[in-house]
Amino acid sequence: MAMSLPHQIGAISGTHVVAEVGGVPGEAPASATVSAVWRTPGPNLRVSAQNPVSEIDRVSPSPPMSPVLGGMRADLTVAAQALMDSPFTVEEFTDEREYTVGGGALEKWGKKGVPVYVMMPLDSVTWNHTVNRKKAMNASLQALKSAGVEGIMMDVWWGLVERETPGEYNWGGYTELLEMAKKHGLKVQAVMSFHQCGGNVGDSCTIPLPKWVVDEIDKDPELAYTDQWGRRNYEYLSLGCDTLPVLKGRTPVQCYSDFMLSFRDNFEHLLGDTIVEIQVGMGPAGELRYPSYPEQNGTWKFPGIGAFQCYDKYMLSSLKAAAEAYGKPEWGSTGPTDAGQYNNWPDDTNFFRKEGGGWNGEYGEFFLSWYSQMLLGHGERILQSAKSIFENKGVKISVKIAGIHWHYGTRSHAPELTAGYYNTRFRDGYLPIAQMLARHGAIFNFTCIEMRDHEQPQDALCAPEKLVKQVALATREARVPLAGENALPRYDDYAHEQILQAAALNVDGNAEEREMCAFTYLRMNPDLFQPDNWRRFVAFVKKMREGKNVHRCLEQVEREAEHFVHVTQPLVQEAAVAMMH
Repeated sequence: MAMSLPHQIGAISGTHVVAEVGGVPGEAPASATVSAVWRTPGPNLRVSAQNPVSEIDRVSPSPPMSPVLGGMRADLTVAAQALMDSPFTVEEFTDEREYTVGGGALEKWGKKGVPVYVMMPLDSVTWNHTVNRKKAMNASLQALKSAGVEGIMMDVWWGLVERETPGEYNWGGYTELLEMAKKHGLKVQAVMSFHQCGGNVGDSCTIPLPKWVVDEIDKDPELAYTDQWGRRNYEYLSLGCDTLPVLKGRTPVQCYSDFMLSFRDNFEHLLGDTIVEIQVGMGPAGELRYPSYPEQNGTWKFPGIGAFQCYDKYMLSSLKAAAEAYGKPEWGSTGPTDAGQYNNWPDDTNFFRKEGGGWNGEYGEFFLSWYSQMLLGHGERILQSAKSIFENKGVKISVKIAGIHWHYGTRSHAPELTAGYYNTRFRDGYLPIAQMLARHGAIFNFTCIEMRDHEQPQDALCAPEKLVKQVALATREARVPLAGENALPRYDDYAHEQILQAAALNVDGNAEEREMCAFTYLRMNPDLFQPDNWRRFVAFVKKMREGKNVHRCLEQVEREAEHFVHVTQPLVQEAAVAMMH
């Protein structure tokens, strides 16, 4: 017999719910895990140990020198009690919105305001293909709906669904989770996650690529992105082999397409109703970029410039062909050899330094154009496939772009260049991306929306606000919808206010009708349901829904939100005391 909500909450309060901190619930068996993102180069590869201090002495001649290769219980009482005693009805907090992209042009949804989605925990589906912490998940989804949240974003992991055998898909846990979302009236942004979970900021669990894919990389390490020192990165398959039948007779793009086809066929009854958006993963962390700043094993630390990832044989083969076509075959054997190491700063290197840096010369222009065009081509291939698969199914397609804001104030923008975004002080690297997305009617999803320039290390010339403004202008020119995410978990009003300002898209001081088409909040976890955080979140969602052109006192909005959560205070205080002992 189904339990009523109060009984569900009683069950939850007596159940040990593992938080996303300090443990990995539902972690893969040992045989299926990957010990690290980086694989040690094989015996035929030599790793050169270079001294970062001496990088300024290295020069990319013409041709450039070849590198040497060779547990706390989640407090859900706030959310639960808010549901049972809310002075508002769900209808008062929610309404239907739609935003579509047609023929590359922007079409506004029917009502003002920016719908808010909430990211689900990375481990929402277990290795046994069930919903993780099901009772807590159910209560949390109801709480989100009551607070006026439009829907949720969930990672659909390639490494879980097609784990053991090529072409065999187990959608078990996702079927259950999607039905839960439908029951609560929540929309879903489904992320086709073709990358590894683990090794990036905020990754709380490890989900490798499918076992059979990892086996193929072990047989042919050239399938993995590779840096100039021979380090292999297992986060995502190298785009250099996109169209080669290297995965048991299929190309990587075919594997991605078959996965999306199976998803479409299994959940066709939910497309356009519950599932309203398909975000297509195109690189590490699901972002269209190279894995140029991997955190695993301390390889990279903020705010290092990162490193180019073009040294597998498939990428080098393309570089060789491009150099020959350009009339400089001597440029085709390697990437820049004077671009420093992962944790250098731009002026530590000859390639990225502001005065006379190689990035601003003929060789630099050739290499950076090729490197960034390879990434755009990768995006084109996957978008063409996704568009044909989900055409006329009532869903939008989106692509996530990384918010690489450190060293943005320098001339070369080195961290953006190593990630594949050819953006410098003299060149707009985001307009070509926006134009590519516009050609396929896709949404430009961008991160770091919550950040302010002065909050970041100024010696590293971080400028997230300026970066967001540049992206907003690029999407406006390309007439492509812009959606946002926060890059790091934030629960404070200061971050919320920054998101509200950014979502309004008043980028040049002129009021315009356009706003962000959606915002996705990182992430649903126990901290979100802590009393003060939950109160602020409810007010934030309500302000986002009001829209920038609604002339209503924000203090009134906050009072309404305060009233919404007021009844929960005694329970919250009791829970807080219990946690302290």
